[in-house]
Amino acid sequence: MFNGTGSLRAWKRFRRLRLRTTQIIALVFAGMILLGTALLMLPVSSRSGESCGFFPAFFTATSATCVTGLVLFDTYTQWSGFGQTVLLLLIEIGGLGFMSAASLVIFLLRKKVGLKQRMVMAQAMSLNDMQDVVRLQRIVIFGSVGIQLAGAAVLTLRFFPQVGFLQAAIWGVFHAVSGFCNAGFDVFGSIAPGQSLISLNHDPVVLITLMVLITAGGLGFFVWEELARVKSFKKCSVYTKLVLIATTTITLLGAILFLLLEWNNPDTLKNMPFGQKVLNAFFQTVTLRTAGFVSLDQGMLTEAGKAVSMVIMLIGGSSGSTAGGLKTVTFVVLVLFIWAKARGKNTVHVFHRTIPNEKATDAMTIFFIMAALAFFGGFFISATAPISFADGLFESVSALATVGVTTGITPTMGIPAQLLIILFMYFGRVGVLTISLGFLMGNQAEERFRYADTNLLIG
Repeated sequence: MFNGTGSLRAWKRFRRLRLRTTQIIALVFAGMILLGTALLMLPVSSRSGESCGFFPAFFTATSATCVTGLVLFDTYTQWSGFGQTVLLLLIEIGGLGFMSAASLVIFLLRKKVGLKQRMVMAQAMSLNDMQDVVRLQRIVIFGSVGIQLAGAAVLTLRFFPQVGFLQAAIWGVFHAVSGFCNAGFDVFGSIAPGQSLISLNHDPVVLITLMVLITAGGLGFFVWEELARVKSFKKCSVYTKLVLIATTTITLLGAILFLLLEWNNPDTLKNMPFGQKVLNAFFQTVTLRTAGFVSLDQGMLTEAGKAVSMVIMLIGGSSGSTAGGLKTVTFVVLVLFIWAKARGKNTVHVFHRTIPNEKATDAMTIFFIMAALAFFGGFFISATAPISFADGLFESVSALATVGVTTGITPTMGIPAQLLIILFMYFGRVGVLTISLGFLMGNQAEERFRYADTNLLIG
């Protein structure tokens, strides 16, 4: 029998719980995944008119909410217009963060943003403080919408002559949102099911437009705001300078490496004209920054090409962006710290500023966690399915960094491996953020005591 008094008492106890903002973010993402799962399980979500079942819906909802792009089915072939709309909403909310959607409602209703809401906004965007967080949130919302609309318009005009306005608009909107949010979902299955952009790898308009959207989404909201405000690289903060330099360097170096490694590979670049080779080498590098679209068959890359791909995936985009991964500045801090230590220096300097050793320690901690999980994931996948360790590691890194590219093994893995991929996608989107915020908040309380130092031989 339903006990109204007991339920009311339980509800009051729940409301008295003081959840940390990181816990709120994690719970809301989990709630969005479960809601998306329920909607995708509906018969109306499937093109066949029959429910796909719980696990496929759960896997797909997790991938969409965590803006990863790994799928068990081709998106166009499996999901109806309603199902694709659900995926698009999950991608948008997962990419921009649930607080962006909540903030939009607050702004439209002209409600006052309280201290707690400001704290959640700041932590959802990986900001160190709450200064100007509301103004930045406005830029995030309206800037994001503007960029996605511009990308959708370009793609719509590109496809209009071939498929008509309605289909072109659907393709334009879906891929603009998926590209900007670094999700990697596509609905080009009507052209070539399961092939992503491989059939369009000769089209510079499509590939360049998506590269611009992916890069814009992966730079980070803080970088946008500062670039719009100061309009000069010299006046930018050290963080923004490092983001721009790291993004440019990784893109150029990655494209050069792919040209060198895949130039004579008949399954990737060999049979393409020179211009198309360069275009696809750049697209490969950009999409590995957690976007998930592919214009080349990832399973046919050389072993060296796969290794470079995994490194780029692990680095990912920038903090406070739609991208995942280790993050560009975290990687730069790690490299600078190692370089300084190799030269016998105890401090790291960049742009006439000193990077605290605590930041370097934090970067090393995140890197070790990501690398250890990726290695374990590759081992687990290869141990539970007839898949090579290299392909298992590739899939593991792709899920953990919320990239979404695959060598084609996602649907063929067993349930245990697919469950691990679900956990990795969730951790890559929510767990890394939680750990990073723990670093920011953990320094507020000093340890009350410490043991005496000891000397160890290192190296």
